[in-house]
Order: sequence, then structure tokens, then C-alpha cells
Amino acid sequence: MNAAGRTALLASLVISTVLVAPSPSGAAPSELNPIHAATTRGHSLDAPVGAQSSKAPQRSNGINYNGGPVMVNTTHAYVIWYGTWTSSKTSIITSFLGSVGGSPYFNINTTYYNAAKTKVQNSVTFVGSTTDNYSQGTTNLSDTAIKNIVANALNSSRLPSDPDGVYFVLTSSDVSKSGFLTSYCGWHTYATIGSTNIKYSFVGDPTGPQVAGCAGQTTSSPNGDVGADAMVSVIAHELEEAVTDPNLNAWYDNRGYENADKCAWTFGTTYNAANGSKANMNLGGHDYLVQRNWVNASGGYCALSF
Repeated sequence: MNAAGRTALLASLVISTVLVAPSPSGAAPSELNPIHAATTRGHSLDAPVGAQSSKAPQRSNGINYNGGPVMVNTTHAYVIWYGTWTSSKTSIITSFLGSVGGSPYFNINTTYYNAAKTKVQNSVTFVGSTTDNYSQGTTNLSDTAIKNIVANALNSSRLPSDPDGVYFVLTSSDVSKSGFLTSYCGWHTYATIGSTNIKYSFVGDPTGPQVAGCAGQTTSSPNGDVGADAMVSVIAHELEEAVTDPNLNAWYDNRGYENADKCAWTFGTTYNAANGSKANMNLGGHDYLVQRNWVNASGGYCALSF
């Protein structure tokens, strides 16, 4: 699809309002790059709308390489804990980010490569985190507010400015954001902050009456925290998409679906965790229920490992 066609497609999408959410000052965030969202259960997926490469897509395995950059070095994961968090919640999430690298699950991403045919590494390091005590408020945070949260953490040197990083802005359950829980569960995008291309993601804690929109299980979960366990699955989704399509012009199919989109809300073979909830992988001593990812090999397929 050419750039004009992809723009027209965006205009028809239900969640396209994500791209024009007002900033706290009321100004439209026109300086933001497009975002690519992981939708709630039951919603159609959006299409990435990054700058289309002039190169002809290479089609194979049900997903196309469109010429853009791919993160081929060790991925550095950072977290900005926005709002109020308990140690039990943070440990579930940081344990996942600290153990997903080198796993059979993340190895799926090694089937993706850049223009030089250099493959993504099965290597993720959780580098560190910082906190943000509601600097952008608690109600209807805009997309600009999420960028501001990242920029503030970098500009204050609370986190380093890292071109190999993916920065996760994780909002606590008392924070609302337009579209969250009703249209999407998280998203990823990029921005030039300072002089560095920064990849970042928003994922919220869905704990509350609308949890079913963003959780695979709503009454119990492997680690005893439905919200945090649900976030892990969305974080995994955004991490693998940020690595294989960081500027929204690398890997996606002819519908605009990125690799994790193609397997969204499917979990493959599960087993019973100790508390009776469903899980499909154990990483770092924790059981998790994580959405599958698309393997770019053997014709393409959804899987939990490669």
C-alpha cells in the first residue's frame, strides 16, 4: 500500500482518534510521530502509518520488510513508573523484562532483520527504572503527556538517552488515558528527544471494572495480580513490535499488522499455574500468560517459541 493509501486507511479506523488526542494545554500534539496501538479484545487492529519506504516490500511468510530500521543490538528495557505502585506489582513486571531476553519466546524476533540482513538478537537487558509522581496529572493523559514523561526522565538524567532502549511508560490504575481500555491496551512509537531517536511505549494498569478489555484472565492470574499479569502480555507485545518496527516503516503485513498484532489475544498451549490460573510460559521463576508472536519463517505462524 502506498503512503496515500495508508493515510486513507488510517482515516477510517476507529482508533485513529488516538493520534489527535489533545495535550493538557488543549493543543493538538502535531509534533508527535504516529503511534501503533495494541487494541483491546474485540477491536480491529490499526495500521502503522510511519513514512513509507521507497523500496519495494519483500513479501514472504505473511509479513513484509518495508526498508526501515530494525533494532539489531541488545535491546535495553527501561521503565518509568507513573503514579503509585506497589513492590508486588513492579516485581512481576521487572522480572519479566529481566528474563525475556535469551528465552525461546523472544527468540522469535531473530527471524526479523534489517536491510543488511542483520538479524535481531535474542538479547534484552532490563537496565533500570525511575518514578514519576503524576507530573502530567491523573485524568485523560494525552499522547503528548506520555512523550513529556519520557523526555523529562531523559532531560533530568534520571534515565540515560539510549538509541538501543525501549522506554515503557507504565501508568498506575488510578490514571486514565483517552482510549485506554476502550480502544487499546498499549502502544509504541518513537521521537527525537535531544538528538537521539527514542523508542517508547505506553501501557496502563487495567485493574478496575473494564479490566476484561486488556486481560486474558479477569478473576485470577499466574502471579495473583490480574492487572500486572495483563500488563506483562501487553508489554511483551509492544516490546517485540518496537524491536522489529521501531520507526513504523520496517516489518508489517499488507494490512498494516506488525508481528505481535498478527497473533494478538491468542495464547497457544496453556497449563495450570499453582493457583489454578492459566499460564503458557515460565521465565525467571514466574509463570505468565503472554500473547503469541509471529514467526517470520516456514510460511509464517503464531508461536510461543522459536
